[in-house]
Amino acid sequence: MTSSTGKTADVGWNIGVSRTLPYPAAMVWDFLVSREGVAVWLGPGAELPREAGAEYETANGTVGEIRSFVAGDRVRLTWRPSDWDHDSTVQVRLSGSGAKTTLRFHQEWLADAEEREEQRAYWQDVTERVVAALAER
Repeated sequence: MTSSTGKTADVGWNIGVSRTLPYPAAMVWDFLVSREGVAVWLGPGAELPREAGAEYETANGTVGEIRSFVAGDRVRLTWRPSDWDHDSTVQVRLSGSGAKTTLRFHQEWLADAEEREEQRAYWQDVTERVVAALAER
């Protein structure tokens, strides 16, 4: 019997990872869209376009297209590593107020339960690296 936890009719296999950080949203956002921050979550060598429809490519061959960019709030984009045969959709979103901000990574259209678990580990690692980088600022 196969578990279908993490699979929906609307977006297929998906995963979400979130963490509440002890920093104001503006600080977290400024890091996420900086060259250093983009390298952490999107991939090294990438420039993060700000307009819908713009394409990007990382140094390790991940490609995609910006679907939406709302400054200070969220980025939604397609995401396809060089060894995948399909696109997925990633959303990075912030919420909160004052000195606390919740950072959320949500990825949809994953191939199967195994890819879902791989991506869960990936986004958990990314979150830890964001936390470490912000602590050094």
